[in-house]
Amino acid sequence: MEMTSMSGLDLAKRTIQVHAVGADGAVIFRRKVSSGKLLQFLASIEPCTVAMEACAGSHHWGREIAKLGHEVKLIAPIYVKPFVKRQKNDAADAEAICEAALRPTMRFVALKSAAK
Repeated sequence: MEMTSMSGLDLAKRTIQVHAVGADGAVIFRRKVSSGKLLQFLASIEPCTVAMEACAGSHHWGREIAKLGHEVKLIAPIYVKPFVKRQKNDAADAEAICEAALRPTMRFVALKSAAK
């Protein structure tokens, strides 16, 4: 498998859509992964940047994914919306998240700690 540079995750309750691109921006894979197997799947790929839309659950996932050695970036949903190229679905959202995270001027949300 090629080296993954960036992965975009569209989080949902049961299935999570993963969109991964290489350093040149070419798509490496698009996959649906169950939420129970996400960490196992991410542990099997080389450490890369993992981007997600910021929401309540993304902070929990972000902390768990960071423990695997990946760099986690959270993006406000309002900044992802302009990058959706076709109808709104999980695969298109994951691709848009990945595309938005690759922008050099993108603003990211800080990952919250577990302590309240």
